[in-house]
Amino acid sequence: MTAAPPVAVVQVAMDDEAAPFLDRATEVAEPETVGRAVYRRITLAGRPVVLVRSGVGFVAATAAATGVILHHGTGVPLISAGSVGGLAKGVAVGDVVLATHLVNANADARAFGYVLGQVPGMPPMYEADPALAEAVRRAASAGGLVGAADGPAAPGSVLREGTIGSGERFVTTDLAAQLRVDFPDMLAVDMESAALGQLCHSFGTPFVSVRAVSDLCAPDGTEFLTHIDDAAERSARLVTAVIADLADARPHPFASA
Repeated sequence: MTAAPPVAVVQVAMDDEAAPFLDRATEVAEPETVGRAVYRRITLAGRPVVLVRSGVGFVAATAAATGVILHHGTGVPLISAGSVGGLAKGVAVGDVVLATHLVNANADARAFGYVLGQVPGMPPMYEADPALAEAVRRAASAGGLVGAADGPAAPGSVLREGTIGSGERFVTTDLAAQLRVDFPDMLAVDMESAALGQLCHSFGTPFVSVRAVSDLCAPDGTEFLTHIDDAAERSARLVTAVIADLADARPHPFASA
């Protein structure tokens, strides 16, 4: 398969989240393992993409993404995909979340004058790349997803936009209650996206997180295990459409002609 420069990097944490991308790929190169991360060159929506399975958590996510940024350049867009836990009232299993903002739910340097969630020296939140966010909206609209403010919708057909928070604790009932108090605008939580947001902010790399709700912070993890495959599928479906949109509407400057 061709080694053309990628139009995007898609990063997931788990094999379950990588599986629907591999199912959609028309070409898949042999995997390359560096540390605990697995990198694959694939052809997705007709264009070269690097699919990264990083492992769970901040360190695994940033280590894997740093490697791919250094190898392919800071200008190649990075998309965080996979599952997310629904936190805000009204968020439902099956909803897809476009993270317009990302916050580190672990960070607390208020003693030094920072706001809750702000890492010293970093902004209070990390913003999605505007062009990538708009590509997500176009792809969602074309795929029949509707905004949460547009009225009642069928289960699994809602695109929500807002803040994803990230931390390294699985969010169960008590922690979810505290997060709702501390971060009232937070829609959902995962264990990687804000760390990737900080990394991409530091490198100047275009970044967006597009994740589907697998659970509502269930106390025993059963809901997550039941719906992870469906959430991964929903995220992959939209991200694949975004790749097609980027290829058609905004070819990446490093892409081959």
